[in-house]
Amino acid sequence: MEMLNEQELHRLAMNIVGKQLESDGFEFLGVNSKLGVNPQFVCLRNKKLHFIVVKAVLYPDNPVKYDLSFMETIREHALKFKARTYYAGVGIANAEDYEKPVIRGEKYIINYDGIQEID
Repeated sequence: MEMLNEQELHRLAMNIVGKQLESDGFEFLGVNSKLGVNPQFVCLRNKKLHFIVVKAVLYPDNPVKYDLSFMETIREHALKFKARTYYAGVGIANAEDYEKPVIRGEKYIINYDGIQEID
């Protein structure tokens, strides 16, 4: 019984967000799945540049809440490129028992409400 590590949880969150972005018509210019490198997605949609920060959030933390000062730093960077900034928090929990860790090969629950624009 092996828990998913931080990088694996991050990749899982990125896959969920990436599929949503793709279905919403975003064109990927850059994707970075390394922990600590932001933004994870640099995309074009309607000829506008978008920076999207993805974060895997374990239960009981709220995936919609984000670090305001951190996201403000990303937004300031994006403005230099005339890009819009978004946060995508993906909640992940063990499907059998939310209090237990997410285990490799076992079912999990996702709590994801889409990207939130930071303005």
